[in-house]
Amino acid sequence: MDENEYESVLCVKPEVHVYRIPPRATNRGYRAAEWQLDQPSWSGRLRVTAKGQVAYIKLEDRTSGELFAQAPVDQFPGTAVESVTDSSRYFVIRVEDGNGRRAFIGIGFGDRGDAFDFNVALQDHFKWVKQQWEFAKQAQNPDQGPKLDLGFKEGQTIKLNIANMKKKEGVAGTPRARPASTGGLSLLPPPPGGKTSTLTPPPGEQLSGGGSFVQPAAAPGSGGATVSWPQPKPATAASADIWGDFTKSTGSASSQLQPGTGWVQF
Repeated sequence: MDENEYESVLCVKPEVHVYRIPPRATNRGYRAAEWQLDQPSWSGRLRVTAKGQVAYIKLEDRTSGELFAQAPVDQFPGTAVESVTDSSRYFVIRVEDGNGRRAFIGIGFGDRGDAFDFNVALQDHFKWVKQQWEFAKQAQNPDQGPKLDLGFKEGQTIKLNIANMKKKEGVAGTPRARPASTGGLSLLPPPPGGKTSTLTPPPGEQLSGGGSFVQPAAAPGSGGATVSWPQPKPATAASADIWGDFTKSTGSASSQLQPGTGWVQF
C-alpha cells in the first residue's frame, strides 16, 4: 500500500452496536439470535473508508472520534466481513490491533436502511477495485483483450430494407420562342390620344405630304440594319392645313418651300 494515497470516506453511520460472539462450532454460519442482542458490549459510530484497494471499517466514539477497533477489508464478500444467517442487520467483522492480533466481533444496526448502506458501500468499492485490475491487465497485454468479430458466419445472411424511392418524371418545359433580332432599331408607337410631333428628317431623306418621313431602301449588302420609319400616309385636308401658312405666304423667296429639296427654308 502506497503511503501517499489519500483516504476517502465511503459511508458514515451515527449508531452501531458491538457484540461478543461465541466461537463458531460448525460451518453453518453465524446466528445473531445467539449474541444477547439486548446487551451490546459497546455502541458508537461506524465509518467506512478506503485507501487504495483496501477498505477499512472503523468503530469510533460518537463524541471524541477516538478509534475503538478497526477491521481492514481486502476482499468482499470474504472472511473479513460476513453476514449472519438469520438477519440482514447484523454482521461479523475481523478486527486487528496493528500488532498481528485478530478477533471476530459482531456488529448490528438498529435501522435496516443503515445496514443496507453499509453493505452497498463495500460492494461498490470492490467493484471499482475489480475494474481497475482489469484496466491494468489490458494495458499490459492489449492483444489479449476480447476482439469484436464482425464477420459473417457460415450460412448467415443480411437483409436490407430500403424504402422505395420514386423518381419524379416531368416533361421538360419548352422554352418560349424569342423573336429573332434583325439587328435594327424599332420605334414604339405614340401613346393613345397623344399628338404626333413633327420630326425633322435626317439628311438625304424626303418629307412626305402627310408629315412622315420616307427612308430610302437599304442598299444591298448592308445586312438589313435599317430603321423602320412610319410609312407615308395620303395627304388629307388636315395635313394641307399644316403647311398652308407656308404655301400661301407672299414674301421673300426664302419663306417658300423649295421643290425637290425636301426642306423648308425661312
